[in-house]
Amino acid sequence: MRTYTAVVERDTATGLFVGHVPGFPGAHSQGTTLDELHANLQEVVAMLLEDGEPPIEAEFVGTQTLRVA
Repeated sequence: MRTYTAVVERDTATGLFVGHVPGFPGAHSQGTTLDELHANLQEVVAMLLEDGEPPIEAEFVGTQTLRVA
């Protein structure tokens, strides 16, 4: 079993949750709920892995909060 980290955002125009796996080409999806997005991302990653393990081009490190005057 492999584990990947997804970055999740909410599109303010549509209200949809949008996610992608950093550095994993094509590993992105959306959903109306976080659970739906999670299931959709799992399905997309599983399909992409059918073609073999891709080289991951980036690694999720974290987030930063910026304060700007």
